[in-house]
Amino acid sequence: MEKTTSILPVFAALFPMVMTFVIYYVQRESTKLRNNLSVLTSIITFISVVAMYPIIADGKIIVFELFEVLPDMGIVGTFRVDILSFCLALVASFVWMLATIFSIDYMSHEHAQNRYYPTLIFTLGACIGIFVVGDLFSFFIFFELMSVISYVLVVHEESEEALKAGYKYIIMTIIGGLSLLLGVINTYEISGSVSLDQIGLITEPTGLALATFIAFLIGFGMKAGMFPLHVWLPDAHPVAPAPASALLSGVMLKTGAYGLIRVFYNVFTPEFLQETGWIMIVTVLAVITILLGSAVALTQFDLKRRLAYSSIGQMGYILLGLSLFTHTALVGAVFHIFAHAIMKGCLFICAGAIIVKTGQRDIRELSGIGFKMPVTMIAFTTACLAMIGIPPLNGFLSKWNLALGSLEAGVPLFVIVLLISSLLNGLYYLPIIISAFFGQEAQEKKFKFDEVPFKMLLPITILALLCLIFGVSPINLPFDLSKLAADMLLGGGI
Repeated sequence: MEKTTSILPVFAALFPMVMTFVIYYVQRESTKLRNNLSVLTSIITFISVVAMYPIIADGKIIVFELFEVLPDMGIVGTFRVDILSFCLALVASFVWMLATIFSIDYMSHEHAQNRYYPTLIFTLGACIGIFVVGDLFSFFIFFELMSVISYVLVVHEESEEALKAGYKYIIMTIIGGLSLLLGVINTYEISGSVSLDQIGLITEPTGLALATFIAFLIGFGMKAGMFPLHVWLPDAHPVAPAPASALLSGVMLKTGAYGLIRVFYNVFTPEFLQETGWIMIVTVLAVITILLGSAVALTQFDLKRRLAYSSIGQMGYILLGLSLFTHTALVGAVFHIFAHAIMKGCLFICAGAIIVKTGQRDIRELSGIGFKMPVTMIAFTTACLAMIGIPPLNGFLSKWNLALGSLEAGVPLFVIVLLISSLLNGLYYLPIIISAFFGQEAQEKKFKFDEVPFKMLLPITILALLCLIFGVSPINLPFDLSKLAADMLLGGGI
């Protein structure tokens, strides 16, 4: 593919990091200025990603060599954006922007805001950096920055529960980081390069190659919430502030999926992984992840914990689609990255709005809340139905393509897995909706309208509307981008 030079990827990744220090400094003088700068930084970051679209739409790859460090290893400080990395950077910056806007009112009565906002913005830069770098070593640096700094968001509440969850999170992060570093080192040892501008860095099925594959699977699978590396996720997501939970689930989990895509298509190749049978490890773990996450979510009565287990199952969909190596399944997997970020981002910030207004996290105590907080609960309902896969919402479109991809791969059993998971999704989402609008409190009219402020409602409403728009609109940019990304990956046009 033709390459062109642009500084936009560098700006998108480094601008939030620079602004972190500005925000940290000005917050001593003005909390309003701190909040405004945080929102403005997230908006500018999103705009800088959108500005790459004309180049990407023209079928080009954006590259920018910032500096040279160990050029013989392929580590040259190169920023590189193709259609896939653009897709991930776009959805990440968009959801981050909305979560930052939501944070303004949500965090207004919370403690340690001077720590929260700089952490939130720095993590944005690290996350975007993951998607726009051009070599595995730089990928590792940004990946570790994102993982370690986001620990501060996990333990923000400073409660005993949060500290325990943070401890588990940081231990798993260290294990994942060491595994990832081992994979990078092994890749260089075998191929002499860690550049993401190449295809098939490893082509011989040696013991070291298998160890490298397992190391990457552990490093990225941990961040993606893949079984059995998911153990940190159901503890970390519920204790974090709601906007941070939305980003942990909607965006940061996807960095693991993105890393696995690069491993499957850059470090190795689909043909190699199919011939060796190594990809079956991912397929089996993906199926277990789908069923485990969906089944355990049924047993959770804490709203955010139920959403966290749901995220595990939803990530299983993406991993399954990536492991089948068919065009339709890959389209479904990439589009589900978009869809899940929007759906789960909406659900977590809705949960935050509910907690702010009612103080309740137990789903058994939410009877009639649909009349107290109608906008929030209509949005919550829309996102829930999308998660179940009800047409014509965006979740249906991704699951439909995953099912077709399973048939295309000659494995109809996976269609049954997807159907079972959707049934389980219905079983743990629909009771919340029914209780909210048809529970005893609603029937007895024991409710009083008490909706959250506009700055919280705006992100909620936008995300809910996108669940519908990206399901029914004949002009569906995320789906079109997903097809282009699949074409590039399977066509070897990296």
